[in-house]
Amino acid sequence: MMPLSDGGHEAMQTDRATDLSEPIPISRLDGRDSMASSFLAADVGGTHARIGLVVPHAATGRPDLIAYRTYRCAEYGSLAGILGDFCRHHAVHPDALVLACAGFVDRGAVVNENLAWPITLEQLKADAGFASIDVLNDFEAFAHAVGHFGPRDAVSIVDGTADPKGAVVVVGPGTGLGAALWLPGRPVRVLHTEAGQMELAARPGIEQAIRAELGPVDGYVSYEHVLSGPGLRRLYRAVAAVRCAHASLADPSEITAAALAGTDAVAMETVDYFCRWLGAFCGDVAVAFNASGGVCLAGGFLARLASVLRAGPFAERFMDKGVMRSFLDSTPVFVVEHGQWGVLGAANWRMSQ
Repeated sequence: MMPLSDGGHEAMQTDRATDLSEPIPISRLDGRDSMASSFLAADVGGTHARIGLVVPHAATGRPDLIAYRTYRCAEYGSLAGILGDFCRHHAVHPDALVLACAGFVDRGAVVNENLAWPITLEQLKADAGFASIDVLNDFEAFAHAVGHFGPRDAVSIVDGTADPKGAVVVVGPGTGLGAALWLPGRPVRVLHTEAGQMELAARPGIEQAIRAELGPVDGYVSYEHVLSGPGLRRLYRAVAAVRCAHASLADPSEITAAALAGTDAVAMETVDYFCRWLGAFCGDVAVAFNASGGVCLAGGFLARLASVLRAGPFAERFMDKGVMRSFLDSTPVFVVEHGQWGVLGAANWRMSQ
């Protein structure tokens, strides 16, 4: 069952049977008019940069991704170097770029300490030869792709029936905890939120003991402090302290791998509480925003935990909201791998402006 309707919007055109990293066959292009309106869309994080060449679809006017490549940022000296490689590889050079990136723009520079190199917009224009560059938040870009997910793009975590006219909450633990609201319509609207800064709610018993290890008992601890990559590491150390155990793992990916393999008891309990609190958070924001269209969990980190999320305590904590349980009983939750969606969402955003 597809957890999310497309709300009346046509799916983005992506030929998944074709290797989009290969040079573009002329037969895939609609002619000079299409190429004249083409642009690059980039989704840039601390580890990977995903680049796509986009043209308006001839029949629908929707974004058509006709070339796509993923790059490791550490292998290049700048974003301009990556964009130049992409353009040379495909023998194209559009004059416009839409850039989805974590952080924010301050005085013409992208502020994000996790990037592999500085990004200054005027310098990028000069180095890469763009006439215009638009920038939006990477999580907001992902949310702009929500209406285009198909059945094979989503993994169900909590079964339910989505209201095709209902709002969808998009949640994504990464470096931080992203949360956005997707509202169907013409045009689609995406509202960026700071819901991840809501205060973590710990229940009596072990949860409160773990909470005490995460920060001052009378102080403030946000959901983001736990439900993120760095937060998973904090949670692991807190669980180890409560259990008087040695915290032998340092990297979030090691903690996740050990939990899935069943080789580290502290890691297993850490992931269990991570799922509990993620379920509680998703239930809170679904109720707060009346997300009858469902909850979308974004990113590779959660995709790796899909089996644990489905079989573990996530669903019960998601639905355990008192009088709102009947609403959440019918609200689907699904995971979508990040992949090309940040690029496609950024393209969709640019074409809707």
